[in-house]
Amino acid sequence: MLRQTVRAGRVALGVSLVAIGVVLALPGVPGPGIPIVFGGLSVLSTEFHWARRLRDEMRRGFSRLKGGSHGG
Repeated sequence: MLRQTVRAGRVALGVSLVAIGVVLALPGVPGPGIPIVFGGLSVLSTEFHWARRLRDEMRRGFSRLKGGSHGG
């Protein structure tokens, strides 16, 4: 029972962070939207493979924007 409660808590936290981050990433809304979305995906990646892939794609995209190489 505790395992399902912890998992539900992680999913709720991750979805909440992604939703808040998306709102903060809208034009005209001040706030660190993209890092919050990344944090939410990091929480969700502990439970879902699709979130892990999306988080890794975001990390690679930021690395390319920065001009650095992907460190693995």
